[in-house]
Amino acid sequence: MADIKTKLLVIGAGPGGYVCAIRAGQLGVDTVIVDPQAHGGTCLNVGCIPSKALIHAADEFYRMTHASSGPLGISLGRPEIDLGKTVAWKDGIVERLNNGVAGLLKKAKVRSIRGSAHFVDGKTVTVSGDDEEHTIRAENIVIATGSSPIELPFLPFGKTILSSTDALSLSEVPKALAVVGGGYIGLEIGSAFAKLGSQVTVVEAADRILPLYDSALTKPVAKHLSTLGVSVMLNTKAENYADGVLHTDRGDVSAENVLVTVGRRPNLDTVGVDELMLSMNGPFIDVNDACQTSMRGIYAIGDVTGEPMLAHRAMAQGEMVAERIAGHKVSWDKRCIPAVCFTDPEIVSCGLLPHEVKDAKVGEFPFAANGRAMTTEREDGFVRVVARASDDAVVGIQAVGVGVSELSAAFSLAIEMGATLADIGATIHAHPTQSEGLQEAALRALGKALHI
Repeated sequence: MADIKTKLLVIGAGPGGYVCAIRAGQLGVDTVIVDPQAHGGTCLNVGCIPSKALIHAADEFYRMTHASSGPLGISLGRPEIDLGKTVAWKDGIVERLNNGVAGLLKKAKVRSIRGSAHFVDGKTVTVSGDDEEHTIRAENIVIATGSSPIELPFLPFGKTILSSTDALSLSEVPKALAVVGGGYIGLEIGSAFAKLGSQVTVVEAADRILPLYDSALTKPVAKHLSTLGVSVMLNTKAENYADGVLHTDRGDVSAENVLVTVGRRPNLDTVGVDELMLSMNGPFIDVNDACQTSMRGIYAIGDVTGEPMLAHRAMAQGEMVAERIAGHKVSWDKRCIPAVCFTDPEIVSCGLLPHEVKDAKVGEFPFAANGRAMTTEREDGFVRVVARASDDAVVGIQAVGVGVSELSAAFSLAIEMGATLADIGATIHAHPTQSEGLQEAALRALGKALHI
């Protein structure tokens, strides 16, 4: 048993945890980080990064498969995919990033311990690892243990019932895949497998896909799902799976595999949070605007604090907490957190929606009127700007279209910097780019549209 005393203990080495630890180390705070898994958490190891790798491979395969039927004059033979090789490529990316995080922690003089943490009290944690056990006493503790896929009791994860983690490690493309849950995780992975050749059926209990997104943003996605041959069953509840058939309350679906993506739950069961009697907000830890819990010296960041469960939110929280522990007077004052759905087409939502703003000025510009979009063969989607009518301050920007995820930084920056419609309209945007849609949407809200 090795005893350790430290200024800061971070439990969980996901995006929030490792950013918190790195920043704290940079600020001279004696820091220890603990996680039973490789650095990077769900996002790096079995979530954001691996899924985007699969999506990219699927996009390339789909483009090659359908190139000969397009207008570009390209002729190709029927491509094939070795999914095992694709997964190995994906795993290589993950390993490089794992090593990168480990190197950054070491550079910041953060001590990393591989093991499972469990609270003894508000200042003491035991860590059980492969080689030895540790007792760590810390002045400050950050809980950053992330979340896990929710398992349905009638569809338990196993050989044919897949979590998102399982789906990203398949060695062969399923002939038929049923996706239970029409949220962003299910549609991202389901669309990728549809492009790789699976017959995909989405089963969603709500009356539309992506129910947490604005319906105007989801319509182009729903339309393209049909183009991909994806069947969508709305207002439908899955019941059980047996002998290659998913049974629902609206009929049966033949499926080689079933992917269950009905949400995520905070990872708190094994950490011993119940020993602390923290104030909770449902299943999540309740925190204030400095991510402090109800116990002095204990902070919580990321998915354990509730929605939105986004890696970049956790990172921002982690950096803020590190600054605070180092003695800086900081708190959470973000105007918007961009949400990106990597479906086809992609969706970006920043700030407020039109119905959330009283007397809003709204400008929308379709990519069908954008030259760059035309040259990529994908004109579906639009950019929308939402402003307050009283002062034209931009309070929300949304978009749906191919590649719009890369516009999310510009959207967030405009809102955080307090830009007005005139500010965006007067900013020169490079031509021809899809980013011109932002300028045109702002001009349209001002009644000065040029290209529509």
